[in-house]
Amino acid sequence: MRKLFLFMFILAFVFIAIAEDVVKIGVVLPMTGGISAFGKLVWEGVQLGYEFKPTVLGKKVELILLDNRSEKTEAANAVARAIDKEHVVAIVGEVASSHSLAGGEIAEKKGIPMVSPASTNPLVTQGKKFVSRVCFIDPFQGSAGAEFAYNYLKARSVVIFTDIEQDYSVGLSKFFMDTFKKLGGKVSQVFYKTGDQEFSAQLTVALSRNPDVIYITGYYPEIALICQQARALGYTGYFLTGDGADAPELIEIGGDAVEGLYFTTHYHPKGAVTKIGKEFVEKFREKFGRDPAALNALGFDAYLVLIDAIERAESLDPVKIAEEVRKTKNFEGATGVITIDEHGNAVKSVVINTVKGGKFDYVTTVTPGT
Repeated sequence: MRKLFLFMFILAFVFIAIAEDVVKIGVVLPMTGGISAFGKLVWEGVQLGYEFKPTVLGKKVELILLDNRSEKTEAANAVARAIDKEHVVAIVGEVASSHSLAGGEIAEKKGIPMVSPASTNPLVTQGKKFVSRVCFIDPFQGSAGAEFAYNYLKARSVVIFTDIEQDYSVGLSKFFMDTFKKLGGKVSQVFYKTGDQEFSAQLTVALSRNPDVIYITGYYPEIALICQQARALGYTGYFLTGDGADAPELIEIGGDAVEGLYFTTHYHPKGAVTKIGKEFVEKFREKFGRDPAALNALGFDAYLVLIDAIERAESLDPVKIAEEVRKTKNFEGATGVITIDEHGNAVKSVVINTVKGGKFDYVTTVTPGT
């Protein structure tokens, strides 16, 4: 009996010792549900980032993937599980701003750093010490979109489609509207909800205003349907959206109706400017057999920024890691050079892409302060 007890004690000790050689990082994403395409794209990027940096502080990294099922409540639950049950030292996530707001509250209360790849609503990091991001924020994205519409598309009248269930959509609409009005344009707004399939009522109102541009601030499933139904009703003007359109499923669902659509986003392979950005494109093509999308690149960057912060902290102390994330300066990532300010927001450029020939094509880059 004593020998068995001793054996079990030694086995437990060995298990703990092995566990201590592993650094657990949670990855909380929408792998199923309405915006699962986003989660899958980010996860591919994180996996490639892991291949670049599979260890930190001499320990092997273990990625713990948790699915939030594209739901706000489950986003909070998944973050809690990652921290309480999986004992992660940090989290990559989430994608949608509403999910990051829900999950970020949990991460903040429990004192675990969370780095969002793509949540752009300013409220995601506001008043928080542990939640940061590697993407630009919507005040800049909305302003860049408005300037592009007014100066490049020569639009003077815009109707905005706003998803009232998404914090991202509501915020981006406001920032676009404020800038477009200041430029001298006219703007009006119609509303829809996540999951809507029929938009004839909103389109009837929108088309009666004869807009030069329809600006849709939501996610790819509804964006694609709105475009299809608008074209079917005879609309021939421009479509412009935010980064919520940036998934291949936009084209799969929307088909010819989304041809010519413009959208503000974070990345295009043609716009790669850093050494690692070019290497990322090559490695991604080798691994997945296609060009990377923006969310692939953002997942890659979020993981590597977090690993870099852990290395600079020289510690697995979550407080020190969170502090180092916000000291990130001139980090060369796939999406460009990333600096994270004291509020946890990345200062970086906005890329504008279009749908051309059934593919996403690069148009231009808008840099802060220009």
